[in-house]
Amino acid sequence: MDVAPAEHVACWFAQGCAAVDQLRSRTAERVEGVLGDDAELTAAVLAAQDGDEDAFRAVYRAVQPRLLGYIRTLVGEPDAEDVASEAWLQIARDLDRFSGDADRFRGWAARIARNRSLDHLRMRSRRPAIGGDETELTARAAESDTAGDAIEALDTDRTMSLIAQLPQDQAEAVVLRVVVGLDAKSAAQTLGKRPGAVRTAAHRGLKRLAELLGAEHPGA
Repeated sequence: MDVAPAEHVACWFAQGCAAVDQLRSRTAERVEGVLGDDAELTAAVLAAQDGDEDAFRAVYRAVQPRLLGYIRTLVGEPDAEDVASEAWLQIARDLDRFSGDADRFRGWAARIARNRSLDHLRMRSRRPAIGGDETELTARAAESDTAGDAIEALDTDRTMSLIAQLPQDQAEAVVLRVVVGLDAKSAAQTLGKRPGAVRTAAHRGLKRLAELLGAEHPGA
């Protein structure tokens, strides 16, 4: 089965499990009404390959929010929009070479985004925006009294920065699995790793994120 068995264990924390569920559902809601399901995205990609500009715009609106979130995890907020633009230029240029359904398209787009992000980091001689000080991490988590409050702020820099504070392998795995919506196999292809390694990293990252999102202020 694609989901790691450990993810079926009843609740890492009562609020934490609910937080992860809300994280998944709210991410999906951000593109609801643009392309309702994978069949529509697949059809839009095929139409875009035939030169339909409206279809390409629909694909962009459906995929861009999640893709941008992934890029932010890699390069940080100041440069994410520029890197995303570079990624979409390549996606448009190479679209006729793509073959597959909606899930494969998301994985293909994520690989392009990751490569453009790494190119950007090499060019700027910068480290990925992953890691950080544990004190800062705790302080950020404490800004929300409940996991639900933190999930409500998912679109804000504050919450995305929490994901970015995870270890790099965990942060990428979480964003690809939960935000971008890839399965373990597609995420593994994007990262150049084995699916089992991605499942493990995603599980650990989700567990840590659930702890952060569900934690109350120390001493409260």
